[in-house]
Amino acid sequence: MVGYHEVGDATAYLLPTGNMTPAMQVVITAVGPDNRGLADPIVHHVTAAGANIYEIQMYDHDSERLFAMLLRFDWPAARSGIEQLRKQMDEIGRDKNLSIRTWSRDETNVAPRLAICTTYRPEPALALLRSIRDKRLRATAAVMVGNRDSCRGVAEQFGVDWHNVGDDRGEPDNGQMVEIFDRYNVDYVVLARYMRVLPASTCWRFAGRIINLHHGLLPPFPGFRPYEDAYQHRMLTYGATVHFIVPELDAGNQIIHQSTFTVFPGTTLELIKRQGETDHEPSCLVEGVRRVIDREVELHFHRVVRRNRDDQGPVLV
Repeated sequence: MVGYHEVGDATAYLLPTGNMTPAMQVVITAVGPDNRGLADPIVHHVTAAGANIYEIQMYDHDSERLFAMLLRFDWPAARSGIEQLRKQMDEIGRDKNLSIRTWSRDETNVAPRLAICTTYRPEPALALLRSIRDKRLRATAAVMVGNRDSCRGVAEQFGVDWHNVGDDRGEPDNGQMVEIFDRYNVDYVVLARYMRVLPASTCWRFAGRIINLHHGLLPPFPGFRPYEDAYQHRMLTYGATVHFIVPELDAGNQIIHQSTFTVFPGTTLELIKRQGETDHEPSCLVEGVRRVIDREVELHFHRVVRRNRDDQGPVLV
């Protein structure tokens, strides 16, 4: 029996699983102008090849005339490799005017490649790069992207390619960002205090692969001024949140890691922000990214799930 699952304005189907064969987990995302019959050739191709599908999400944004789809499945090892599957999906994309990405953590044995995105504050990116250098994060910093040049020196210090996608006002060229992510073949996009909202189309193109550092505790303090909001509520506990990005801003079920610090009554907002920004946020981000890199958690049906130790499937957390 096919299970049905509602996620916002999306329709998601949990398909039955059969006998498992040696396979690798693959995620296909498709984004493009809305039309009829866009999902059919993708689904038919992978099912005809014997893939074991266990997650489908499809979005239809009427106001934007945007179609978005995520398909997660186990690709039989006995079938052709992921590269051949990717070529076939690219052909479908050209035929249906869709931007299709075929991605698998299991495709290679190399460390995951990160795109680190920044605006002003250098500390989170610096913490990530130091952790990679010291082998506390088993990842590769493939590229750094900013809508300001504030963190260019950090990239240069660690020999990481730098790209500024912002104009004079810091407004990013989102299409250029997507092109950079593809060109550097990144596995995960890390928003390390990147202070711009990604458009829904970008979120869907890299669904389940965008990790954000929010400089406050979610869900009570979303938005761009969480320190100030918490201070106005006379809070004594502050914190940071690392979560997967979905099209909804700062949604609540995608939290990977949270940590807190406590201050004494009367501590000034300036001191609170200094402690949070220079020490607490960077360490929180490193731990959150580590959990994803080490495959302790994944995003399924817009919820963070913990992988079983025997690697036989996810467990809701």
